[in-house]
Amino acid sequence: MRSDYKQWLEDEEYAANTVVAQLHRVAKVEQYYGDLEEALNNAQYDSIIADLTYSASDEKAAKPNPSRMIFEGNIRNNLQSYKNAVVRYRKFLTNQVLDKEASAAARLPLEVFEAPIEKQKLSLERDMQSALRRDVDLLEAGLHIIDDGAERAVSSGFIDILCQDQTGKTVVVELKAGKTDARVVGQILGYMGDLMFEDEPTAVRGIIVAHEFDKRTISAARAVPNLKLMKYSISFKFEAEEGI
Repeated sequence: MRSDYKQWLEDEEYAANTVVAQLHRVAKVEQYYGDLEEALNNAQYDSIIADLTYSASDEKAAKPNPSRMIFEGNIRNNLQSYKNAVVRYRKFLTNQVLDKEASAAARLPLEVFEAPIEKQKLSLERDMQSALRRDVDLLEAGLHIIDDGAERAVSSGFIDILCQDQTGKTVVVELKAGKTDARVVGQILGYMGDLMFEDEPTAVRGIIVAHEFDKRTISAARAVPNLKLMKYSISFKFEAEEGI
């Protein structure tokens, strides 16, 4: 495991216990599968993720552990946590490559404005996620988080926050800084569909949180009864510095 992964997790503002858990899980997977960065470079990463995939249907059929890993406890829960960690580590490794390419591009005599804007959006979304994880009841009374403190990895991407409501329904929360475009509906429906396949929950709902919604998102949400749109707002509090 790369030594700078811990700093990346901290920069992404994961809680301290989540950082420890992610480092532990990646290290344990590498005990059984070898260096994951090397696996990525040799196009073997997908096969490792496939090994760590164990669905609710597999559990119902009492299928054996498909991976090389040895552990105690529930197979599906354990493999899901290791798969999440491995997918997140791949995101880190991929980001390092992109950062190097961006640094090289920055040396060219060409000004690019989109990258700083996207970084600002990602930073705001991380702040939103941190705030909601501290008090998810702000979004909806009775919600509790079930993703172990980090985004749940599914086939189509990462779920920002995975919750369960007071009736037992699984709730996918997708956060967007600023105004949405219509793609966000397909994104969250993809996550919901992945969960329906992987976990076979009794019911799945979706909540999109944004500052503003475009007309197509609003229209699309009307056709999806289990999809809810929530606006966020930012307020400032000012107080005098003590001792001055």
